[in-house]
Order: sequence, then structure tokens, then C-alpha cells
Amino acid sequence: MTDFDSFITGLPKAELHLHIEGSLEPELMFELAHRNGVTIPYGSVEEVRAAYDFSNLQDFLDIYYAGANVLRTRADFHDMAMAYFRRAARDGVIHAELMFDPQTHTDRGIPFEEVIEGLLSAMKQAETELGITSLLIMSFLRHLSEDAAFETLAMAELWLDRITAVGLDSSEVGHPPSKFARVFAAARAKGLRLTAHAGEEGPPDYVYQALDQLQVERIDHGNRALEDADLTARLAAEGMTLTVCPLSNLKLCVVDDLQHHPIDRMLGEGLKATINSDDPAYFGGYIADIYRAVMEARGLAREDLVKLARNSFTGSFLPREKADACLAKLEAFLDTFSDALSDVLSDAKVEKQS
Repeated sequence: MTDFDSFITGLPKAELHLHIEGSLEPELMFELAHRNGVTIPYGSVEEVRAAYDFSNLQDFLDIYYAGANVLRTRADFHDMAMAYFRRAARDGVIHAELMFDPQTHTDRGIPFEEVIEGLLSAMKQAETELGITSLLIMSFLRHLSEDAAFETLAMAELWLDRITAVGLDSSEVGHPPSKFARVFAAARAKGLRLTAHAGEEGPPDYVYQALDQLQVERIDHGNRALEDADLTARLAAEGMTLTVCPLSNLKLCVVDDLQHHPIDRMLGEGLKATINSDDPAYFGGYIADIYRAVMEARGLAREDLVKLARNSFTGSFLPREKADACLAKLEAFLDTFSDALSDVLSDAKVEKQS
């Protein structure tokens, strides 16, 4: 039976805000801990999930970094990424842009090469086996210094042709985008695209800083931009993509209830919003789960879901021709779904008349 559930699952979509370390499910965490002889502070999968009771971003990050400690070899990074890709394929994801945090690993002695080569090998396998294309976004940790970010950029030199963009994540409050203006300028000079977390817990001024001082092409989160009417109008006028993460917003208390989430307001204000999972293993849902959740909580229509999917491709860092190819797959799905829905309604009408 064709219904909204199969529509959401089948809808071709891109995921633009996904921290690959945040896709590490407890089961794989335990497997890798055993593989690498790493002791973790949990006795069972159930204990890990019970610990996912966050009240703010910092509480989450403390557990996130502890979980990442089991990642030691390129095989670990490969297996983690492939687990995400297989899950994403079931949700209709045909393109993903993976954020990774090399400093989380290099600061504990894991060579940069182990991290990136494991991810790159999984990206290649995912395209071959699952038909999912992907790009890499190297994120700087904003609670560390800009000098540390420069060191990471230098480490990445040999792989810059396989890294599409740089980003900025971790603890937002107290670490404004302006802190990283010089390293973002250096990354831009090397031909890298630019994005940054802003306006999640930080104020609208952080969004202004990301736009004007970092000169980003995309804003990750951006919820609090809505507090400033001029900023909201500017984002709409510039067609700035927002990579919004509703379940993350709920789990980290950015909103107190999905029924109060502003995703439909964003669309109504003309903002180029997209839906993403952020750290799905920690926040309790992958991308199709989130589409369903916001549809139910905010009463989104099918046209709204299609707009979100379209935005995910036009807001991606894909070259224009590849983004257009993804959009063509979306339109083909919509045509097929409409035909199937018409057949179902027609059969139901005939059955009722008989």
C-alpha cells in the first residue's frame, strides 16, 4: 500500500549535516572496543543508551568524545562509515556530506592518515555498492585554538583534493566564529568550501559572524537566526542553506518539544532549510525518522517534504551537473509515486463500487 511512510522512505534526499563519529551506534562501539582492547565506561549497550540523557550541548559532547575513543584504525573508521551508509540507503539518501573531526583523533595519537583513508575507502565502497555519492567536510573543533585548526589544515594537505569543505563544530557558546577567521580565509584560498555551526546555542550575532567574517556558504543549524528579523530576511534573500537538525534540537533542548520546532516557519519565511540527523546514534533517529517526526509534529504537507528534499540537493556542495542529476532522480520518483498512488485510488474506487 502506498502511503506517507513509503513516500518518505523512498523520497531521494541528501544529508548535509552528519557528524560521522556521531553515527557510532553502541553495538559497534562495543565491537570496536573489543577489537582494539579499549575499556569503555559502560557495561552494556543498554547502559550506553541510558547515558544519552542530555540537557545541553556540552553534556552530549562529553559522551561523544568518550565514544570516539574506540576508533583506532582505518578499518574502524571504514566500518563506522559503512554502517552509516547502509542505514542511510534504507532511508532514500542518495548523497551525503560527511563531517569528520580529525582533532578528536589526532589529539589522542591517531594519525590523520588512518582517519581519512578509512573514511575515503568507505565512501568509495558506498558509491559502488549502494549508489550513494558523498563528500568530506573537515570540521575544526571550536573549543580548541585557531592555531590548532591551522595545524589540522596542514595535516590535511596531502588529501585536500579529496576534502570538499571545512566546517566549525563543538561547543558554540563562548567560541564565536570570529575566533577562526584567519584559518577559514586560508582554507578558502586553498579552494575549500566553507560552512559553520552557528545559531544553535549561540546568539544571532554568531550567524552574522559566520556570514561576514568567515564568509561561509552554508549555516549549520541557524535556529536562532529567527530571533532577528533582518538576519532572517538576509538569509532568505541570499538563498543561504540552513542544515537544520530537529531531533538534535529536541535532544539538546534547543526546543522543548518538536511541536514547537520552527522548521515550517523557516520554510514560510523563504529560508532554504534542509533536514538532517546530526549525530543519529545519540539523538535517536536517522533522516527518514526525522522527516516523519516533523511531518507529524508540525503537520507538514507532502509539498513541504519535497521542498526539503529539493533544498538538500540545491544546497549541497555537489557540482551543478551532479546536483541536477540528483534532482532528476527526485522528479522521477515523484512521477512514479504519483502514478502508483493514482492506481491505488483507482483500484479502491472500483472495489467500493462493486
